[in-house]
Amino acid sequence: MLEVKVVNLKRVKVDTLVVPVCEDHEIHTDNTVKSLIGAAKAFSEFKGKKGDVITLFEPSETRITRALFFGLGKAETLTGESFRAFAGKAVKACINAGLSAMTLATPSAAELTINAETLFGTLMEGACLGNHIFDRYKMEKEKTPVKTLVLMGTAAQKKAYSGLAKSVAAICGASVMAREWVTTPSNHKRPEAFAELIQKAASTAGLKTRIMDDRWLEKQQFGAMLAVAQGSSAKPRLVTMEYAPKDAVKTVVLVGKGVTFDSGGINLKPSGSIETMKMDMSGAAAVAGTMMAVARLKPGIKVVGVMPLVENMPSGTAIRPGDIIRSYTGKTIEIGNTDAEGRLILIDAMAWAVKQYKPDTLIDLATLTGACVVALGEKIAGVFSKDPELAAGIVASGEKTHERCWRLPLPEDYKELLKNDFADMNNVSSGRWGGAITAALFLSEFVGDTRWAHIDIAGPAWAKKASDYCGAGGTGFGVRLLCDLIDKL
Repeated sequence: MLEVKVVNLKRVKVDTLVVPVCEDHEIHTDNTVKSLIGAAKAFSEFKGKKGDVITLFEPSETRITRALFFGLGKAETLTGESFRAFAGKAVKACINAGLSAMTLATPSAAELTINAETLFGTLMEGACLGNHIFDRYKMEKEKTPVKTLVLMGTAAQKKAYSGLAKSVAAICGASVMAREWVTTPSNHKRPEAFAELIQKAASTAGLKTRIMDDRWLEKQQFGAMLAVAQGSSAKPRLVTMEYAPKDAVKTVVLVGKGVTFDSGGINLKPSGSIETMKMDMSGAAAVAGTMMAVARLKPGIKVVGVMPLVENMPSGTAIRPGDIIRSYTGKTIEIGNTDAEGRLILIDAMAWAVKQYKPDTLIDLATLTGACVVALGEKIAGVFSKDPELAAGIVASGEKTHERCWRLPLPEDYKELLKNDFADMNNVSSGRWGGAITAALFLSEFVGDTRWAHIDIAGPAWAKKASDYCGAGGTGFGVRLLCDLIDKL
Protein backbone atom coordinates (compact mmCIF):
# COMPACT_ATOMS: atom_id res chain seq x y z
CA MET A 1 0.00 0.00 0.00
CA LEU A 2 1.33 3.43 -1.02
CA GLU A 3 -0.08 6.60 0.54
CA VAL A 4 0.66 10.19 1.51
CA LYS A 5 -0.06 10.77 5.19
CA VAL A 6 0.21 13.45 7.86
CA VAL A 7 2.51 12.04 10.57
CA ASN A 8 3.31 13.65 13.91
CA LEU A 9 6.58 11.94 14.81
CA LYS A 10 6.26 12.83 18.51
CA ARG A 11 2.80 11.33 18.89
CA VAL A 12 2.43 8.61 16.27
CA LYS A 13 4.23 5.28 16.60
CA VAL A 14 6.50 4.73 13.59
CA ASP A 15 8.27 1.42 13.07
CA THR A 16 10.82 2.60 10.49
CA LEU A 17 11.47 6.20 9.49
CA VAL A 18 13.68 6.81 6.45
CA VAL A 19 15.31 10.22 6.09
CA PRO A 20 17.23 11.62 3.08
CA VAL A 21 20.02 13.99 4.17
CA CYS A 22 22.20 16.49 2.28
CA GLU A 23 25.73 17.22 3.41
CA ASP A 24 25.58 20.98 2.76
CA HIS A 25 21.96 22.05 3.04
CA GLU A 26 18.93 21.41 5.23
CA ILE A 27 16.15 20.10 2.99
CA HIS A 28 13.56 19.37 5.70
CA THR A 29 11.24 21.76 7.55
CA ASP A 30 9.78 19.32 10.11
CA ASN A 31 11.45 20.21 13.42
CA THR A 32 11.52 16.62 14.68
CA VAL A 33 13.20 15.45 11.47
CA LYS A 34 15.74 18.28 11.67
CA SER A 35 16.52 17.31 15.26
CA LEU A 36 17.00 13.68 14.25
CA ILE A 37 19.35 14.69 11.44
CA GLY A 38 21.39 16.68 13.95
CA ALA A 39 21.69 13.59 16.13
CA ALA A 40 22.75 11.47 13.17
CA LYS A 41 25.37 13.99 12.02
CA ALA A 42 26.83 14.01 15.55
CA PHE A 43 28.40 10.68 14.62
CA SER A 44 31.66 11.01 12.71
CA GLU A 45 30.74 8.29 10.20
CA PHE A 46 27.68 10.17 8.92
CA LYS A 47 27.87 13.62 7.35
CA GLY A 48 25.23 13.30 4.63
CA LYS A 49 27.73 12.54 1.89
CA LYS A 50 26.49 10.36 -0.94
CA GLY A 51 26.61 6.76 0.23
CA ASP A 52 26.61 7.57 3.95
CA VAL A 53 24.12 5.45 5.93
CA ILE A 54 23.40 5.32 9.65
CA THR A 55 20.61 3.93 11.86
CA LEU A 56 19.43 5.35 15.20
CA PHE A 57 17.24 3.16 17.42
CA GLU A 58 14.42 4.58 19.55
CA PRO A 59 15.50 8.25 19.33
CA SER A 60 14.46 10.26 22.37
CA GLU A 61 11.23 12.28 22.49
CA THR A 62 9.71 10.26 19.64
CA ARG A 63 7.78 7.02 19.19
CA ILE A 64 10.11 5.88 16.39
CA THR A 65 11.54 2.35 16.66
CA ARG A 66 14.36 2.98 14.19
CA ALA A 67 15.40 5.89 11.97
CA LEU A 68 17.49 5.20 8.85
CA PHE A 69 19.44 8.12 7.38
CA PHE A 70 20.75 8.11 3.81
CA GLY A 71 23.30 10.65 2.58
CA LEU A 72 22.50 12.24 -0.80
CA GLY A 73 25.55 14.46 -1.19
CA LYS A 74 25.40 18.11 -2.20
CA ALA A 75 21.97 19.70 -2.68
CA GLU A 76 22.82 21.30 -6.01
CA THR A 77 23.42 17.87 -7.58
CA LEU A 78 20.00 16.46 -6.72
CA THR A 79 17.47 15.59 -9.42
CA GLY A 80 14.28 13.57 -9.58
CA GLU A 81 16.37 10.50 -10.33
CA SER A 82 18.40 11.13 -7.15
CA PHE A 83 15.22 10.78 -5.08
CA ARG A 84 13.96 7.86 -7.15
CA ALA A 85 17.24 6.04 -6.48
CA PHE A 86 17.22 6.98 -2.77
CA ALA A 87 13.69 5.65 -2.27
CA GLY A 88 14.55 2.40 -4.05
CA LYS A 89 17.65 1.96 -1.94
CA ALA A 90 15.69 2.67 1.25
CA VAL A 91 13.01 0.10 0.43
CA LYS A 92 15.68 -2.51 -0.35
CA ALA A 93 17.32 -1.80 3.01
CA CYS A 94 13.99 -2.44 4.71
CA ILE A 95 13.44 -5.65 2.73
CA ASN A 96 16.91 -6.92 3.67
CA ALA A 97 16.21 -6.15 7.32
CA GLY A 98 12.87 -7.96 7.22
CA LEU A 99 10.82 -4.83 7.93
CA SER A 100 7.18 -4.66 6.80
CA ALA A 101 6.48 -0.92 6.95
CA MET A 102 8.40 2.20 5.93
CA THR A 103 7.63 5.88 6.54
CA LEU A 104 9.59 8.31 4.41
CA ALA A 105 10.37 11.80 5.63
CA THR A 106 9.62 13.83 2.51
CA PRO A 107 11.94 16.82 2.00
CA SER A 108 10.61 20.29 1.32
CA ALA A 109 10.52 21.08 -2.41
CA ALA A 110 11.04 24.74 -1.53
CA GLU A 111 14.56 23.81 -0.43
CA LEU A 112 15.30 22.02 -3.70
CA THR A 113 15.52 22.82 -7.40
CA ILE A 114 12.68 20.43 -8.34
CA ASN A 115 8.96 20.99 -7.92
CA ALA A 116 6.79 19.25 -5.33
CA GLU A 117 4.93 17.00 -7.79
CA THR A 118 8.20 15.71 -9.26
CA LEU A 119 9.60 15.17 -5.77
CA PHE A 120 6.60 13.17 -4.57
CA GLY A 121 6.32 11.30 -7.87
CA THR A 122 9.93 10.19 -8.02
CA LEU A 123 9.97 9.14 -4.37
CA MET A 124 6.83 7.07 -4.98
CA GLU A 125 8.30 5.50 -8.13
CA GLY A 126 11.56 4.55 -6.47
CA ALA A 127 9.76 3.00 -3.51
CA CYS A 128 7.33 1.00 -5.69
CA LEU A 129 9.93 -0.15 -8.21
CA GLY A 130 12.44 -1.10 -5.51
CA ASN A 131 9.81 -3.10 -3.63
CA HIS A 132 10.03 -6.10 -5.96
CA ILE A 133 11.49 -9.57 -5.47
CA PHE A 134 11.59 -12.22 -8.21
CA ASP A 135 11.83 -15.49 -6.29
CA ARG A 136 9.09 -17.66 -7.79
CA TYR A 137 11.60 -20.37 -8.71
CA LYS A 138 13.17 -20.60 -5.25
CA MET A 139 11.99 -23.13 -2.68
CA GLU A 140 12.82 -20.83 0.22
CA LYS A 141 11.42 -17.31 0.09
CA GLU A 142 14.11 -15.49 2.03
CA LYS A 143 12.74 -11.96 1.66
CA THR A 144 9.33 -10.27 1.64
CA PRO A 145 8.36 -6.95 0.04
CA VAL A 146 7.45 -4.05 2.33
CA LYS A 147 3.69 -4.02 2.87
CA THR A 148 3.13 -0.37 3.75
CA LEU A 149 4.88 2.61 2.14
CA VAL A 150 4.01 6.02 3.61
CA LEU A 151 5.27 9.40 2.43
CA MET A 152 5.00 12.12 5.04
CA GLY A 153 3.18 15.23 3.87
CA THR A 154 0.98 18.10 4.96
CA ALA A 155 -2.80 17.90 4.79
CA ALA A 156 -2.68 19.93 1.56
CA GLN A 157 -0.08 17.59 0.07
CA LYS A 158 -2.11 14.56 1.05
CA LYS A 159 -5.08 16.00 -0.83
CA ALA A 160 -2.96 17.02 -3.82
CA TYR A 161 -0.95 13.82 -4.27
CA SER A 162 -3.20 10.94 -3.20
CA GLY A 163 -4.32 10.61 -6.83
CA LEU A 164 -0.67 10.66 -7.91
CA ALA A 165 0.02 7.77 -5.54
CA LYS A 166 -2.67 5.69 -7.24
CA SER A 167 -1.38 6.40 -10.75
CA VAL A 168 2.25 5.76 -9.76
CA ALA A 169 1.24 2.48 -8.12
CA ALA A 170 -0.60 1.45 -11.31
CA ILE A 171 2.28 2.35 -13.64
CA CYS A 172 4.99 0.85 -11.45
CA GLY A 173 2.91 -2.27 -10.87
CA ALA A 174 2.69 -2.66 -14.65
CA SER A 175 6.46 -2.14 -14.95
CA VAL A 176 7.04 -4.88 -12.38
CA MET A 177 4.66 -7.17 -14.28
CA ALA A 178 6.70 -6.57 -17.45
CA ARG A 179 9.91 -7.32 -15.51
CA GLU A 180 8.48 -10.61 -14.31
CA TRP A 181 7.47 -11.68 -17.82
CA VAL A 182 10.93 -10.88 -19.17
CA THR A 183 12.76 -12.71 -16.38
CA THR A 184 10.49 -15.77 -16.61
CA PRO A 185 12.44 -18.58 -18.34
CA SER A 186 11.55 -19.40 -21.92
CA ASN A 187 10.28 -22.91 -21.13
CA HIS A 188 7.44 -21.26 -19.19
CA LYS A 189 6.52 -18.61 -21.77
CA ARG A 190 6.59 -20.18 -25.19
CA PRO A 191 4.28 -18.23 -27.52
CA GLU A 192 1.03 -19.98 -26.59
CA ALA A 193 1.81 -19.84 -22.87
CA PHE A 194 2.92 -16.19 -22.99
CA ALA A 195 -0.24 -15.25 -24.89
CA GLU A 196 -2.31 -16.87 -22.15
CA LEU A 197 -0.35 -15.05 -19.43
CA ILE A 198 -1.11 -11.74 -21.13
CA GLN A 199 -4.76 -12.62 -21.60
CA LYS A 200 -5.12 -13.63 -17.96
CA ALA A 201 -3.61 -10.36 -16.77
CA ALA A 202 -5.73 -8.33 -19.20
CA SER A 203 -8.94 -9.96 -17.99
CA THR A 204 -8.39 -8.50 -14.52
CA ALA A 205 -8.02 -5.03 -16.03
CA GLY A 206 -11.10 -5.21 -18.25
CA LEU A 207 -9.16 -4.98 -21.52
CA LYS A 208 -10.50 -6.50 -24.72
CA THR A 209 -7.97 -9.17 -25.68
CA ARG A 210 -7.69 -11.43 -28.71
CA ILE A 211 -5.27 -14.27 -29.40
CA MET A 212 -4.84 -15.20 -33.07
CA ASP A 213 -3.28 -18.61 -33.78
CA ASP A 214 -1.10 -19.95 -36.59
CA ARG A 215 -4.10 -20.90 -38.73
CA TRP A 216 -5.41 -17.34 -38.58
CA LEU A 217 -1.90 -16.03 -39.39
CA GLU A 218 -1.72 -18.31 -42.42
CA LYS A 219 -5.13 -17.19 -43.61
CA GLN A 220 -4.14 -13.54 -43.22
CA GLN A 221 -0.82 -14.21 -44.99
CA PHE A 222 1.58 -13.18 -42.22
CA GLY A 223 4.38 -14.69 -44.30
CA ALA A 224 7.34 -13.04 -42.56
CA MET A 225 6.14 -13.88 -39.06
CA LEU A 226 5.33 -17.48 -40.00
CA ALA A 227 8.74 -17.88 -41.60
CA VAL A 228 10.48 -17.00 -38.33
CA ALA A 229 8.22 -19.36 -36.38
CA GLN A 230 8.53 -22.37 -38.67
CA GLY A 231 11.71 -23.71 -37.08
CA SER A 232 10.05 -24.21 -33.69
CA SER A 233 7.57 -26.81 -32.47
CA ALA A 234 5.86 -23.94 -30.61
CA LYS A 235 3.24 -22.29 -32.79
CA PRO A 236 3.19 -18.49 -33.16
CA ARG A 237 0.52 -16.21 -31.73
CA LEU A 238 -0.59 -12.64 -32.40
CA VAL A 239 -2.07 -10.95 -29.32
CA THR A 240 -4.01 -7.70 -29.29
CA MET A 241 -5.16 -5.66 -26.29
CA GLU A 242 -7.58 -2.78 -26.73
CA TYR A 243 -8.52 0.16 -24.54
CA ALA A 244 -11.26 2.11 -26.31
CA PRO A 245 -13.07 4.86 -24.36
CA LYS A 246 -16.21 6.40 -25.80
CA ASP A 247 -15.72 9.49 -27.95
CA ALA A 248 -11.96 8.85 -28.39
CA VAL A 249 -10.73 11.04 -31.24
CA LYS A 250 -7.21 9.59 -31.51
CA THR A 251 -5.81 6.07 -31.78
CA VAL A 252 -2.32 5.05 -30.69
CA VAL A 253 -1.03 1.59 -31.55
CA LEU A 254 1.92 0.05 -29.69
CA VAL A 255 3.67 -2.94 -31.26
CA GLY A 256 6.09 -5.04 -29.21
CA LYS A 257 8.55 -7.64 -30.45
CA GLY A 258 7.81 -10.95 -28.73
CA VAL A 259 10.52 -13.53 -29.49
CA THR A 260 10.15 -15.74 -26.43
CA PHE A 261 13.53 -17.32 -27.10
CA ASP A 262 15.95 -16.28 -29.82
CA SER A 263 18.51 -18.94 -30.65
CA GLY A 264 19.43 -17.06 -33.82
CA GLY A 265 17.96 -19.85 -35.93
CA ILE A 266 20.32 -21.42 -38.49
CA ASN A 267 22.68 -18.50 -37.81
CA LEU A 268 22.98 -19.81 -34.26
CA LYS A 269 24.07 -17.36 -31.60
CA PRO A 270 27.37 -18.21 -29.88
CA SER A 271 27.97 -18.75 -26.16
CA GLY A 272 28.06 -15.41 -24.43
CA SER A 273 25.17 -14.12 -26.51
CA ILE A 274 22.53 -16.85 -26.30
CA GLU A 275 22.19 -17.30 -22.55
CA THR A 276 19.94 -14.29 -21.90
CA MET A 277 17.78 -14.62 -25.01
CA LYS A 278 14.68 -15.25 -22.93
CA MET A 279 14.60 -11.44 -22.81
CA ASP A 280 13.99 -11.04 -26.55
CA MET A 281 10.28 -10.55 -25.87
CA SER A 282 10.89 -7.41 -23.78
CA GLY A 283 9.12 -5.22 -26.33
CA ALA A 284 5.97 -7.31 -26.08
CA ALA A 285 6.22 -7.31 -22.27
CA ALA A 286 6.54 -3.51 -22.23
CA VAL A 287 3.53 -3.10 -24.52
CA ALA A 288 1.41 -5.51 -22.46
CA GLY A 289 2.50 -3.79 -19.25
CA THR A 290 1.68 -0.37 -20.68
CA MET A 291 -1.79 -1.58 -21.66
CA MET A 292 -2.34 -2.81 -18.10
CA ALA A 293 -1.46 0.65 -16.78
CA VAL A 294 -3.57 2.39 -19.44
CA ALA A 295 -6.63 0.40 -18.34
CA ARG A 296 -6.26 1.94 -14.87
CA LEU A 297 -5.15 5.44 -15.90
CA LYS A 298 -8.00 5.77 -18.42
CA PRO A 299 -6.65 8.33 -20.91
CA GLY A 300 -9.07 9.91 -23.37
CA ILE A 301 -7.59 8.23 -26.45
CA LYS A 302 -7.88 4.74 -27.88
CA VAL A 303 -4.77 2.65 -27.22
CA VAL A 304 -4.09 -0.72 -28.82
CA GLY A 305 -1.28 -3.15 -28.04
CA VAL A 306 -0.18 -5.59 -30.75
CA MET A 307 2.26 -8.36 -29.83
CA PRO A 308 3.61 -10.88 -32.37
CA LEU A 309 4.90 -13.89 -30.40
CA VAL A 310 7.27 -16.49 -31.85
CA GLU A 311 10.17 -18.72 -30.89
CA ASN A 312 13.21 -18.58 -33.19
CA MET A 313 14.79 -22.04 -33.30
CA PRO A 314 17.11 -24.02 -35.63
CA SER A 315 15.66 -27.23 -37.06
CA GLY A 316 15.04 -29.08 -40.29
CA THR A 317 12.05 -26.82 -40.92
CA ALA A 318 13.72 -23.50 -40.04
CA ILE A 319 14.21 -20.75 -42.60
CA ARG A 320 17.66 -20.65 -44.17
CA PRO A 321 19.94 -17.86 -45.35
CA GLY A 322 19.05 -17.33 -48.99
CA ASP A 323 15.36 -18.20 -48.59
CA ILE A 324 12.90 -15.67 -50.02
CA ILE A 325 9.67 -15.01 -48.13
CA ARG A 326 6.60 -12.87 -48.80
CA SER A 327 5.47 -10.46 -46.09
CA TYR A 328 1.93 -9.39 -45.17
CA THR A 329 2.14 -6.40 -47.55
CA GLY A 330 3.27 -8.61 -50.42
CA LYS A 331 6.86 -7.36 -50.46
CA THR A 332 9.41 -10.16 -50.80
CA ILE A 333 12.44 -10.45 -48.56
CA GLU A 334 15.58 -12.52 -48.95
CA ILE A 335 16.92 -13.86 -45.68
CA GLY A 336 20.51 -12.71 -45.30
CA ASN A 337 20.68 -13.76 -41.66
CA THR A 338 18.14 -15.79 -39.65
CA ASP A 339 19.15 -13.92 -36.50
CA ALA A 340 17.60 -10.74 -37.92
CA GLU A 341 14.19 -12.18 -37.11
CA GLY A 342 12.65 -9.50 -34.92
CA ARG A 343 12.20 -7.09 -37.80
CA LEU A 344 10.39 -9.82 -39.76
CA ILE A 345 7.70 -10.41 -37.16
CA LEU A 346 7.36 -6.66 -36.57
CA ILE A 347 6.73 -5.73 -40.22
CA ASP A 348 3.79 -8.10 -40.51
CA ALA A 349 2.31 -6.97 -37.21
CA MET A 350 2.80 -3.27 -37.97
CA ALA A 351 1.45 -3.45 -41.52
CA TRP A 352 -1.61 -5.33 -40.27
CA ALA A 353 -2.11 -2.85 -37.40
CA VAL A 354 -1.96 0.11 -39.82
CA LYS A 355 -4.62 -1.51 -42.00
CA GLN A 356 -6.78 -2.70 -39.10
CA TYR A 357 -6.71 0.33 -36.78
CA LYS A 358 -5.62 3.26 -38.99
CA PRO A 359 -3.70 4.75 -36.03
CA ASP A 360 -2.81 8.41 -35.65
CA THR A 361 0.47 7.27 -34.09
CA LEU A 362 2.28 3.94 -34.25
CA ILE A 363 5.18 3.11 -31.93
CA ASP A 364 7.11 -0.13 -31.85
CA LEU A 365 9.47 -1.36 -29.12
CA ALA A 366 11.99 -4.09 -29.78
CA THR A 367 15.21 -5.58 -28.53
CA LEU A 368 16.24 -5.31 -32.15
CA THR A 369 19.98 -4.83 -32.66
CA GLY A 370 23.27 -5.31 -30.92
CA ALA A 371 24.43 -2.36 -33.01
CA CYS A 372 22.24 -0.05 -30.92
CA VAL A 373 23.93 -1.33 -27.76
CA VAL A 374 27.33 -0.65 -29.34
CA ALA A 375 26.21 2.89 -30.17
CA LEU A 376 24.46 3.83 -26.93
CA GLY A 377 25.48 1.28 -24.30
CA GLU A 378 23.25 -0.80 -22.06
CA LYS A 379 21.25 1.97 -20.40
CA ILE A 380 19.99 4.11 -23.29
CA ALA A 381 17.50 3.18 -26.01
CA GLY A 382 17.68 4.38 -29.61
CA VAL A 383 14.75 6.30 -31.11
CA PHE A 384 14.09 6.46 -34.85
CA SER A 385 11.35 8.55 -36.44
CA LYS A 386 10.78 10.82 -39.41
CA ASP A 387 8.55 12.93 -37.17
CA PRO A 388 10.74 15.31 -35.11
CA GLU A 389 7.92 16.16 -32.71
CA LEU A 390 7.18 12.51 -31.92
CA ALA A 391 10.88 11.70 -31.49
CA ALA A 392 11.34 14.71 -29.19
CA GLY A 393 8.29 13.66 -27.15
CA ILE A 394 9.72 10.18 -26.63
CA VAL A 395 13.11 11.56 -25.60
CA ALA A 396 11.44 14.02 -23.21
CA SER A 397 9.35 11.27 -21.61
CA GLY A 398 12.52 9.21 -21.25
CA GLU A 399 14.23 12.08 -19.48
CA LYS A 400 11.32 12.47 -17.08
CA THR A 401 11.11 8.77 -16.20
CA HIS A 402 14.86 8.09 -16.49
CA GLU A 403 14.13 5.50 -19.19
CA ARG A 404 16.60 7.36 -21.34
CA CYS A 405 16.47 7.52 -25.13
CA TRP A 406 18.58 9.14 -27.83
CA ARG A 407 17.39 9.98 -31.32
CA LEU A 408 19.34 8.40 -34.18
CA PRO A 409 19.04 9.27 -37.89
CA LEU A 410 17.09 7.63 -40.72
CA PRO A 411 19.12 8.65 -43.79
CA GLU A 412 17.38 7.75 -47.05
CA ASP A 413 20.59 6.83 -48.84
CA TYR A 414 21.23 4.02 -46.32
CA LYS A 415 18.27 2.19 -47.85
CA GLU A 416 20.67 1.23 -50.65
CA LEU A 417 22.22 -1.20 -48.16
CA LEU A 418 18.96 -3.19 -48.05
CA LYS A 419 18.61 -3.66 -51.81
CA ASN A 420 18.59 -7.21 -53.13
CA ASP A 421 19.13 -8.73 -56.56
CA PHE A 422 16.44 -11.39 -56.22
CA ALA A 423 13.79 -9.96 -53.89
CA ASP A 424 12.31 -6.56 -53.02
CA MET A 425 14.55 -6.28 -49.96
CA ASN A 426 17.20 -8.03 -47.90
CA ASN A 427 16.53 -8.44 -44.17
CA VAL A 428 20.05 -7.29 -43.26
CA SER A 429 22.40 -4.64 -44.52
CA SER A 430 24.98 -5.41 -47.18
CA GLY A 431 27.48 -3.42 -45.10
CA ARG A 432 29.00 -4.00 -41.69
CA TRP A 433 28.18 -0.70 -40.03
CA GLY A 434 25.05 1.19 -38.94
CA GLY A 435 23.03 -1.92 -38.17
CA ALA A 436 20.56 -0.15 -35.88
CA ILE A 437 19.85 2.42 -38.60
CA THR A 438 19.35 -0.08 -41.42
CA ALA A 439 17.08 -2.19 -39.18
CA ALA A 440 14.92 0.88 -38.50
CA LEU A 441 14.89 1.76 -42.21
CA PHE A 442 13.74 -1.79 -42.95
CA LEU A 443 10.80 -1.32 -40.56
CA SER A 444 9.96 2.08 -42.06
CA GLU A 445 9.10 0.44 -45.37
CA PHE A 446 6.03 -1.20 -43.84
CA VAL A 447 4.22 1.66 -42.05
CA GLY A 448 3.18 3.74 -45.06
CA ASP A 449 2.45 7.37 -44.21
CA THR A 450 1.54 6.62 -40.59
CA ARG A 451 3.19 8.76 -37.92
CA TRP A 452 5.65 6.22 -36.56
CA ALA A 453 8.56 5.79 -34.18
CA HIS A 454 10.78 2.80 -33.45
CA ILE A 455 12.45 2.38 -30.06
CA ASP A 456 15.35 -0.06 -29.97
CA ILE A 457 15.55 -1.26 -26.35
CA ALA A 458 18.21 -3.96 -26.85
CA GLY A 459 20.45 -2.37 -24.22
CA PRO A 460 18.23 -1.25 -21.32
CA ALA A 461 15.66 -4.09 -21.45
CA TRP A 462 17.92 -6.36 -19.38
CA ALA A 463 20.11 -5.64 -16.34
CA LYS A 464 23.11 -7.84 -15.65
CA LYS A 465 23.17 -6.70 -12.03
CA ALA A 466 20.79 -4.96 -9.66
CA SER A 467 20.52 -1.17 -9.46
CA ASP A 468 19.02 1.03 -6.75
CA TYR A 469 15.41 0.28 -7.72
CA CYS A 470 15.62 -2.64 -10.13
CA GLY A 471 16.87 -6.16 -9.57
CA ALA A 472 18.98 -8.13 -12.02
CA GLY A 473 17.05 -9.44 -15.02
CA GLY A 474 14.19 -7.81 -16.90
CA THR A 475 13.86 -4.08 -16.27
CA GLY A 476 10.38 -3.40 -17.64
CA PHE A 477 11.96 -0.59 -19.67
CA GLY A 478 9.42 1.39 -21.67
CA VAL A 479 6.30 1.09 -19.55
CA ARG A 480 6.74 4.32 -17.61
CA LEU A 481 8.03 6.13 -20.68
CA LEU A 482 5.04 5.09 -22.82
CA CYS A 483 2.55 5.95 -20.09
CA ASP A 484 4.00 9.46 -19.87
CA LEU A 485 4.01 9.80 -23.66
CA ILE A 486 0.40 8.64 -23.96
CA ASP A 487 -0.61 11.21 -21.37
CA LYS A 488 0.94 13.90 -23.61
CA LEU A 489 -0.57 12.51 -26.81
